[in-house]
Amino acid sequence: MSPLNLRRLRQNEHVRSLTREVHVGLDQLIQPLFVAEGGAHPAPIPGLTGVHQDNAESLLRQVERDLGAGVRKFLLFGVPQARSERQIDWSFTAGQVRALKARFGRDLWLATDVCLCSSTPHGHCGVLNAEGDHLDNDASVGELVRAALAYAHAGADCVAPSDMMDGRIAAIRQALDGAGLERTILMSYAVKFHSTLYGPFRVAADSAPKSGAALRDRATYQLDPARPSDAWLCAERDAAEGADILMVKPGLPYLDLLRELSRAIRKPWAVYHVSGEFAALEALAAQGLANRAALHREILTAFRRAGASMIITYGARYARDWLAA
Repeated sequence: MSPLNLRRLRQNEHVRSLTREVHVGLDQLIQPLFVAEGGAHPAPIPGLTGVHQDNAESLLRQVERDLGAGVRKFLLFGVPQARSERQIDWSFTAGQVRALKARFGRDLWLATDVCLCSSTPHGHCGVLNAEGDHLDNDASVGELVRAALAYAHAGADCVAPSDMMDGRIAAIRQALDGAGLERTILMSYAVKFHSTLYGPFRVAADSAPKSGAALRDRATYQLDPARPSDAWLCAERDAAEGADILMVKPGLPYLDLLRELSRAIRKPWAVYHVSGEFAALEALAAQGLANRAALHREILTAFRRAGASMIITYGARYARDWLAA
């Protein structure tokens, strides 16, 4: 018999649990929340089991249920009724931040997405130029700074710019510090790719680029999946500009970059298990082709193994049961 018997440490659950090198805990998971202004009832999101576009009242009830399920960390996306090209009114989402913090206080940690896509008539993540075929970077950064300040003043623990404009991390950090909000955490969507996996999210956030616009998609400001060197440049820049947490989005197609970047840049790394990825797993389970809990547990483990300190997942509210199964 071979002296190298590797199977001895796999022979039962007791020894497997003792020798595991990667662990997933509920405290590492962040649950996305969507809240729309004026909605009469919570609206389900196709593909995202148990996720709704809430209204102001149902959002509070949902968070109360989530806290009961052991979830304490959230990422909020607001969908206001009014849309504007410039001088956007950020009061709706800021109001939801204020309401959540007033109701739950330190029982939750609340990050708020900072972007323009749900607040502009064209659905892009910044301010369009006069011709409508390109984003005005500096004007976009100005709007992002105003949004981040509004959310931080309302009580957000963390602001998370997802737009991919150049220089927005430095501008937001400087504005926060100048306003006496130096304790507000800045989580950058540093490595966000132009992906086909955002479909259910764009329904939830009403954030798809509108048809008829000269700028048809987000390829001019999100990263090209075939250009990993750009991911390195963006991550290094955002770290240098003052981001406290860096993020890779989507997750599964970019585990190689998450692994490399998290080893090279010694900041906490988040990974966003995006809506298309999550919906695909749910579809497998719904067809009886995989065990739901085991499937999600395997993917969460892969994210942690690749270097993620935290995971943004639509299934955080179910994870206590999944991780115990």
